[in-house]
Amino acid sequence: MKASGVAPDAFVYPIIIKSAAAPVIFHSHLLKLGLLALSEPHIRNALLASYAAHGPIRAAADLFDEMSDRAPADWNALLSGYWKWGLEAQACTLFARMPAPNVISWTAMVTGYSKLKDLAAARRYFDQMPQRNVVSWNAMLTGYSHNGMAREAVHLFSKMLNSGCQPDDTTWVTIISQLFDDMGEHRNSVTWNTMIAAYTRIGDLLSATELFNEVPERTVVTWNSMVAGYAQNGQSTMAVILFKEMIASNGVKPDEVTMVSVFSACGHLGALELGNWAVKYLEVAKIKLSISGYNSLISMYSKCGSIEAAISTFQSMDVKDVVSYNTLIAGLAAHGQGGQAVELWKEMNRAGVEPDRLTYLSLLTACSHAGLLEQGQTIFSSINAPSVDHYACMVDLLGRMGKLEEAKNLIATMPMEPHAGVYGSLLNASRMHRKVEMGQFAADKLFQIEPNHSGNYVLLSNVYASAGKWRDAERIREAMWTDGVKKTTGWSSVEFGGKIHKFVVGDRTHEKSEDIHKVLREIQKKLRGLGYEEDKSCVLRDVEEEEKEEMVGAHSEKLAVAFALLVSSAGSVIRVMKNLRVCQDCHAAIKIISKIEGREIIVRDNNRFHCFKDGVCSCSDYW
Repeated sequence: MKASGVAPDAFVYPIIIKSAAAPVIFHSHLLKLGLLALSEPHIRNALLASYAAHGPIRAAADLFDEMSDRAPADWNALLSGYWKWGLEAQACTLFARMPAPNVISWTAMVTGYSKLKDLAAARRYFDQMPQRNVVSWNAMLTGYSHNGMAREAVHLFSKMLNSGCQPDDTTWVTIISQLFDDMGEHRNSVTWNTMIAAYTRIGDLLSATELFNEVPERTVVTWNSMVAGYAQNGQSTMAVILFKEMIASNGVKPDEVTMVSVFSACGHLGALELGNWAVKYLEVAKIKLSISGYNSLISMYSKCGSIEAAISTFQSMDVKDVVSYNTLIAGLAAHGQGGQAVELWKEMNRAGVEPDRLTYLSLLTACSHAGLLEQGQTIFSSINAPSVDHYACMVDLLGRMGKLEEAKNLIATMPMEPHAGVYGSLLNASRMHRKVEMGQFAADKLFQIEPNHSGNYVLLSNVYASAGKWRDAERIREAMWTDGVKKTTGWSSVEFGGKIHKFVVGDRTHEKSEDIHKVLREIQKKLRGLGYEEDKSCVLRDVEEEEKEEMVGAHSEKLAVAFALLVSSAGSVIRVMKNLRVCQDCHAAIKIISKIEGREIIVRDNNRFHCFKDGVCSCSDYW
């Protein structure tokens, strides 16, 4: 840099100094330039921290003594340096001199004594701390675990949880890797439950299950840890199965914590029958719900497609908090009921409940799904410092209304860097409105931000395919494979008979496969009799027309609807869950099916709910 004639400035020097292993060289250079004399505090602190880390520590102390106005960072840098070089006495003296030790200072004392294996002294400083953060707790936990004091660590971990401080990955790894084997015969219910919770926290359900099967005595906390672990790690079916085992065991009665996890699992599955069964159990077992419990119930009903039950549950609550309102507003948004979401927001304000960032995010989503442009713009303009997610919602709303240039201009004026959600909204709008150039622009940005996301390739392919540009669509598909990006397998599911029946495209693995395909063929005949033709733009390859029809005709959504028609009673509501965005052809087909079969068909995809009734969809054909 110097050789090119460019001199580092006061902001570059700290970066260079902190990365240098020989701070004495820079110290001499800075003195010659007079930068230290100019009282550049960040330069002095960087030099002090470098001396403390690399030595000589005496030079760090001398520099510190020369400072007339010492910042907390200066005190902490020298304190850490003393501990690094094993200078306990100097560290204690400096700490005693500090005018206002902060959480970093106290944590340095805990860490220092832990490394000296003086855990009694470390704990004294820990207990005297005016305030603690997760780093402070981790320092004390690490001290115990590295010194074979497993029981003390487990008890401290329980105290941490009770304090309200949320453990981070360092906490969990420390607990798991060091403690459990050291407990030996001293293991008790707290220890077992702590270890199970720790494994589920980092997603190691196999190890958690092994411990769960070995635990001598399962308490309600043991069961709750395992049920929550499954629910929080995407294994909702296992969470429900374990809940049923818990009931059948007759030894432990589920509590509210259990039910919250079960409601979460049912919501994730979209399993309304299972959810209703869980609610009946709750009533029979006389388990009382707090506000948090009711909020989880509202969420479950919303995600299972029963927004009416969600509203009823909300209205039955004597006391509501911001989460209560946010959960129902989000549910109304997902169901396309934007007007009701806005009214609920007004009610929230009248009740004196302060909206937060999530409130406005759900409101803007509601306005977008319902096409409420003016209301959405008014709400957006009322937000103090909108986040990037709020901007993404506005881009989605403008795109929905066909105002793609306006959406692009909004992106250009954002005070922060747009994320994938912003350009994803613009790309989807380009697909719906068949704006190829705008789609290319949005996709180029997305490929830079998240090059391995298959959905971006698929959406751009759909933009080209919908415009009949098959070569471009195939080129994107080939680029996807060349870049090593794998498309997420799409599936659709239906709940029936206490089970979740899942289908993929062309699926013939179900035990009723022959009957399902027979029903599907009959439906296709009826559809074609009404003038329906498959939307072959949903096929990402330029293949023969007949092959396109076959590929589109056996999409997972259609198989799921055919299965539901086969096994459900006439006139009943059909509920389908889809892990990806529902395709255009299936959307068009299901609209007609709802009319000719006289059924209400509710489809939840990864974006929103689609309520098909009498040949019309609640999304107004924009999703």
